[in-house]
Amino acid sequence: MALHPDRLFPVDADARSIARRLYAEIAGLPILSPHGHTDPFWYADNAPFPDPAHLFVVPDHYIFRMLYSQGVPLEALGVPRVDGGPTETSGREIWRTFAKHYHLFRGTPSRLWFEHSLEAVFGIEERLTTANAERLYDVLAEALTTEALRPRALYKRFGIEAIATTDCALDDLSAHRRIQDSGWAGRVLPTYRPDAVVDPERPGFADALAAFLSLTGQPSTYAGYLEAHRLRRAYFKALGATATDHGHPSAATADLSSGEAASLFETVLAGRADARACELFRGQMLTEMARMSLDDGLVMQIHPGSWRNHNPSLFHRFGFDKGADIPTQTDYVRALRPLLGAVGNEPGLTVILFTLDETAVSRELAPLAGHYPALRLGPPWWFFDSPEGMRRFRETATETCGFYNTVGFNDDTRAFLSIPARHDMARRVDCAFLAGLVATGRLDEDEAAEVATDLAYRLAKEAYKL
Repeated sequence: MALHPDRLFPVDADARSIARRLYAEIAGLPILSPHGHTDPFWYADNAPFPDPAHLFVVPDHYIFRMLYSQGVPLEALGVPRVDGGPTETSGREIWRTFAKHYHLFRGTPSRLWFEHSLEAVFGIEERLTTANAERLYDVLAEALTTEALRPRALYKRFGIEAIATTDCALDDLSAHRRIQDSGWAGRVLPTYRPDAVVDPERPGFADALAAFLSLTGQPSTYAGYLEAHRLRRAYFKALGATATDHGHPSAATADLSSGEAASLFETVLAGRADARACELFRGQMLTEMARMSLDDGLVMQIHPGSWRNHNPSLFHRFGFDKGADIPTQTDYVRALRPLLGAVGNEPGLTVILFTLDETAVSRELAPLAGHYPALRLGPPWWFFDSPEGMRRFRETATETCGFYNTVGFNDDTRAFLSIPARHDMARRVDCAFLAGLVATGRLDEDEAAEVATDLAYRLAKEAYKL
């Protein structure tokens, strides 16, 4: 089952040779992971991962959502419940279930990531089956007890130069403080994610907002609320943050007068906001956050277009981020105009747009990013974080906004061992795309080599101010 050395490269012999040469120049570049969801306590504690199942299956919604779609309950996969229900499943049982259903991942990027991890990290070149599941579990479990497989050692082994986590606006960032105080040379950065105190329709919003204002010592006024965000952003930045992240249902923005915004905040604070008012408030806050980014220099990421927690039963039992977020059709041209009218022409501002609506890339996002100085396009996200999705992104975005209005690649993962696998996949796909441009006479090979380096490393480093 050894990984094919030419995987994801073109079938055409000439283009494949070009892709090989391009890839050889960038395969060993450091990894920048400026947007992700790994646990900062992994790096602070540097404790061994508990077992193979809790390394590969339990934290990875790409894996457990596929199993759930085929009738495997999340309880059987050790996913923690928030309603107090039982989830006690041994790592070995979870692994057996994973092996029994491994055929479900044929043709998916998850399989490539998993098998890359097995081979590159553990030296295992077998395909997981029910016949070898027990033996492979024992091999992996034994390896995880060694110092070489602890988080900090893997960070160095993977060639990670910097990695960002995603942290709630209320987070005390104690793990990040411990990392910095430990003297370890690894660079783990927090990212300011204020959704819990910006989205009035989010469960628990009222309590989170009260805690937010109390934490920052600010009054329950719109001015006090904005100042609370400034204070928390400054706190995050002092601990290394270079970016914010906003996961709104849509890309809607607004630019209300100060009086209108204050009145809207009072409605939200009183719990009287209907769906339209909630959308308007979220939109106003995106514009306010963009203005704050002009002041404090934090890069702004917007992840709209996901109907989050679409499965109500699953949400009530397991909470957020359990694989039930579904793409929706998303408007950007009209939705972003208030924000862009206010700050879109500022070259000192960087707003990175992501989408789960592929139809918007060539029609809306690439033309917008190809015009406004403040805008950049993020890489294919979630359902399109795949060879086909990456290829389609390059094909639909490059002709309109070029390579240099994008930000390279980020892995957006909770599964630590998949980070080098995902970056390797992106580098291979980009080299394949560039090889096609060279083979068809649209790009010289020396230019393609420079672009390959930019996509793998330099663009992310510059866009995220790393």
